Amino acid sequence: MTIRNLEYAARPQSVAVIGASRREGSVGNIVMRNIIEGGFAGDILPVNPKYGEVWGRPCHRSVAALPGPADLAVIATPPDTVPGVVAALGEKGTRAAVVITAGLTRENGLRQAMLDAAKPHMLRLIGPNTVGLIVPPARLNASFAHMAPAEGGLALLSQSGAIATSLVDWAAEENVGFSHIVSLGDMADVDVGDYLDMLAGDARTRAILMYLESIPNPAKFMSAARAAARIKPVIAIKSGRHEQSARAAATHTGALSGADRVVDAALMRAGILRVKELAELFHAAEILARFRPVEHARVGIVTNGGGAGVLTLDRLIDRAGALAELSETTMATLDAALPANWSRANPVDIIGDAPAERYAHAVAAVAADPGVDALLVLNCPTGLASPIEAAEAVAGLASKGTISGKPVLTCWLGAATARGGRHLLQNAGVASFETPDDAATAVGYLYNWSQRQRALTRVPSSGTADVAGDRERVLAIFRKAAAEGRRVLTEPEAKAAVEAYGIAVPKTVVAETPEAVEEAAATLLATGGRLVVKLVSKAISHKSDVGGVVLGLETAAAAREAAEAIGARVAKARPDADIQGFAVQPMVERRHAHEVIVGLSRDPIFGPVILFGAGGTAVEVVADTAVALPPLDDVLAGDVIDRTRIGRLLAGYRDRAPADRAALLRTLNAVSRMIVDLPCLASMDINPLIADANGVVALDARIEIAPDEIDRPAPNPDLAIRPYPEGWDQAVELDGHRYLLRPVKPADVALYPPFVDKLSAHDIRLRFLAPRKHFPDQMLLRLTQLDYARDMAFVALEADGGALAGIARLSCAPDGLTAEYGLIVRTDLQGHGLGWALLARLIDYARATGIGTIEGMILSENVKMLAMCREFGFKLSRHPNEPGLSLARLTLN
Repeated sequence: MTIRNLEYAARPQSVAVIGASRREGSVGNIVMRNIIEGGFAGDILPVNPKYGEVWGRPCHRSVAALPGPADLAVIATPPDTVPGVVAALGEKGTRAAVVITAGLTRENGLRQAMLDAAKPHMLRLIGPNTVGLIVPPARLNASFAHMAPAEGGLALLSQSGAIATSLVDWAAEENVGFSHIVSLGDMADVDVGDYLDMLAGDARTRAILMYLESIPNPAKFMSAARAAARIKPVIAIKSGRHEQSARAAATHTGALSGADRVVDAALMRAGILRVKELAELFHAAEILARFRPVEHARVGIVTNGGGAGVLTLDRLIDRAGALAELSETTMATLDAALPANWSRANPVDIIGDAPAERYAHAVAAVAADPGVDALLVLNCPTGLASPIEAAEAVAGLASKGTISGKPVLTCWLGAATARGGRHLLQNAGVASFETPDDAATAVGYLYNWSQRQRALTRVPSSGTADVAGDRERVLAIFRKAAAEGRRVLTEPEAKAAVEAYGIAVPKTVVAETPEAVEEAAATLLATGGRLVVKLVSKAISHKSDVGGVVLGLETAAAAREAAEAIGARVAKARPDADIQGFAVQPMVERRHAHEVIVGLSRDPIFGPVILFGAGGTAVEVVADTAVALPPLDDVLAGDVIDRTRIGRLLAGYRDRAPADRAALLRTLNAVSRMIVDLPCLASMDINPLIADANGVVALDARIEIAPDEIDRPAPNPDLAIRPYPEGWDQAVELDGHRYLLRPVKPADVALYPPFVDKLSAHDIRLRFLAPRKHFPDQMLLRLTQLDYARDMAFVALEADGGALAGIARLSCAPDGLTAEYGLIVRTDLQGHGLGWALLARLIDYARATGIGTIEGMILSENVKMLAMCREFGFKLSRHPNEPGLSLARLTLN
């Protein structure tokens, strides 16, 4: 349901407290006190049959006795009463409630009874088992927190009430204020994804902080998180990083907690910065809200103490930062401004007696260097110069915390002497820290967040991820295995499946007997090389465990003997296992090749997950792997390669040529496509995948399926991120012009500039409701990088040359019930029916995906669009608040 009716929790005009009490120390008493003492200006309506008044307010005997519906209700009554209270609130007209009460579980049925009572009225429920809700801008403290937080620009979403109140306490000490504090509790209805959606559009919120223990609806969470992270910084702690703590978190929330590395991959994909400590939430928020993302983390350090500079450099490198290499021009500028005994390197040690003027010259010179992305300025107290004056000099150079447009972070070391300098810098808008470690950590926050932001906007090259696969051929293999009662494919079956998606495998002959092995070997050896003989058994998937693989065979007789020996070893180790035969194949021998693994597993929260890393029989011991959520493209596939140590080896070193990266990307994209096409895939290992400059070859493969899911339709509904919509391409011919209509792809961003150049100023004004001369790169990226779970755009491409001819777009509300549409056709191609074809395609898609209503705002002078809307059956009306605008609405479902 997402943000429906949540505005009543964010901006209520009246609050009812069900279970309000006069008993000291009770939850109902503390909630009433906090609401009143917080200064809430709306109506406060206590409800409890025991009292005539509570905290000076008339107390109502029941919800039915209230004079009218409260915008927001706070429920603090015994668990078995909550479903009835919710039903009464819904009938009264209340549309949002905070359920503080604990003890409503799946096991006792009260949780579901509460949800059933709320559903007919679309009454949104926060909780149960929550500390409450605090909205400082509305002066609302509907919680039993021990203190009221200050108003500010941070929103806090916490699944733990204890963590929420602890952060409120810390924030008071740090002078940090909030726009919202939401203790989400057990998230029976409203969850973190819902609030992310609401806060993304909240002007008072400049950054969102989250404490997470579980993610109950991963697809909704990923959509909401990606949308919010594009607009403002989102920072998260996810507990349960280790197996024991994950079990504790699951016990606490009553929900599954996925593998931590998968959570990390999901947060990275969503553009969220993950931190480990509670205090880091505030420190990271301060940095990310202050600065724009940086391309790199090349840091210039200016210090009056060499030791402080070296210590800072150590911490910087620990946190993935890098020391900038200063240009010859910068070095010359510094030579002219600094004493002869300055360090002549980065860190720039300007000597302990550095006055304010020396600081100013050095900092300005380093900031101007094109190879510097950020500055760290340090000051150690001495009796030779004033730290206050040095701080004034740095503050005087800064504008909105930057110098030459680059982030500036400062560290005035010490306590009594340095405190004044830090306060001066902070008051001037310059980030200042007490220790080099804190300052270097802040650079790490900025760089890691910048990487995640770039991942949201980087454009894959055209066509790399467009892997073709023979889905029906693979399903036939799966059905045969399922008919035999098997979940695990034999190696030849698994190789045939991956080969159907373009992954190269060696030629393999399956022979049923050692004698047949000898015949097959003779044929294969005729082309040269050596052979491998492997066990084929439906009962044994890990062949090496029973000695089921023999390498380096040079004669047909040796191949027969190898098969006989494998049979004997299996009979001894696994007498219960049937042998179906032996796989005979050429031995792939590449001297400088690397063994890697590409795999698939299922996470209990996020569903299918792709794994890449160092392969071979020691894969678990080496433990050099990275994971990613599908679907992938070449950018995302490259990221997962680069997060491994073997990724650096694959890039080439010394006399080793780089491995064929394009082939590796195609393999990862092929596995991604298999996951999208084949929901029944339970797990898969391609190990080893041999990779070198000549390409990749899968030497072995193992696939497990879920037989009862073979007939599930594609695309895979278990994906946390919706893939590119297949099956929506359409060729049309209009007045002799031929076009391809298809969903937009990220690589289409390259088609936009020439398209915009051929739009008239008049057409741009009609489409965007105002004149527009410039379309920033970030805007074009957002127009082409869609979350297909929420948005859709169809492009019309000229059949001759592929130029962009028109675009039709749908932007859905988070609940998926309504969507706003937009449409524009290139000025020189109008009048031939292309706009009609695009709008028809958009309506077909909306109807097929269950969107209820399409709406659009149209300038009243746009007579052609208004006429088209009438022909499609839209209802037109004047905009109630904007003269000159018409509203078009088409009801579909």
